[in-house]
Amino acid sequence: MFLVSGPDIVIAAARAGIVGSFPTPNCRTAEELDAWMTRIVAETAGAPGLWAANLVTHSSNARLADDLALVAKHRPPVVITALGSPAPAIAAVHAYGGLVLADVTTEALGRKAAAAGADGLVAVASGAGGHTGSLSPFAFVSVLRSFFDGIVCVGGGIADGGAVAGSVAAGADLVYMGTRFLAARESMASDAYKAMVIAAGAEDLVVSPAITGTAASWLKPSLTAAGYDVGNLGAAPPRNYGGEPTAKWRDLWAAGQGLHAVTAEEPVAAIVDELERGYDAAFARLSDRRRT
Repeated sequence: MFLVSGPDIVIAAARAGIVGSFPTPNCRTAEELDAWMTRIVAETAGAPGLWAANLVTHSSNARLADDLALVAKHRPPVVITALGSPAPAIAAVHAYGGLVLADVTTEALGRKAAAAGADGLVAVASGAGGHTGSLSPFAFVSVLRSFFDGIVCVGGGIADGGAVAGSVAAGADLVYMGTRFLAARESMASDAYKAMVIAAGAEDLVVSPAITGTAASWLKPSLTAAGYDVGNLGAAPPRNYGGEPTAKWRDLWAAGQGLHAVTAEEPVAAIVDELERGYDAAFARLSDRRRT
């Protein structure tokens, strides 16, 4: 949810009973991040859900130390690490009793994150928006469960309550959902981005490392509008996740394979209600099949 999730969507998610998260690079400065976290802490107090901060722990992130200091100050209940080892965050987060979940795209990375002390592993699987993996969500959950008994979260094309139920049945504790919330009323996505998400389907996606150096799922029309040749995106550049967001990133839009479920701009609370209904219906179907 790079440049998409901010305080409004995080607060709305927590109030709706789920976990709302945002990448700390969505803030241009540490001062802005401090202000965001101050507001989120105040406005999620007593909410049925939680909030989470997503940290880029790659070595190119020059602001990581500042972001970690703010994590220690504001104490998000959950910290998610991405594009690097969870090790830099673990001591600071565990010191106040928080949980660290580590994004992983392979079994090898999952084993490394578990060895580093992560409380949970996030299986970033095929179909995920933005930086994505290549493994089937169900296969990935199974392989992580073969060696890890902590929290397992899975993301990749999960767009409705049935997919949430299927993930839980397969062994996951939690799911990542980004694409389903891109067009949420509280999202920071531009009107044009929301309109493209609503109109697009999975065939409008391309997965390539050519933009950031890491394989990511992009909306083809946004790349074309920015002057890219979608059929020849070129080689991957060096990975660099430092610095401030530029106009380039505001115009290049990511999404995952759950696009089909996004049909209108809706408030977060309405999306969560729909997901809950779908989840309950899916487990009712499973229960009926067991009886027959």
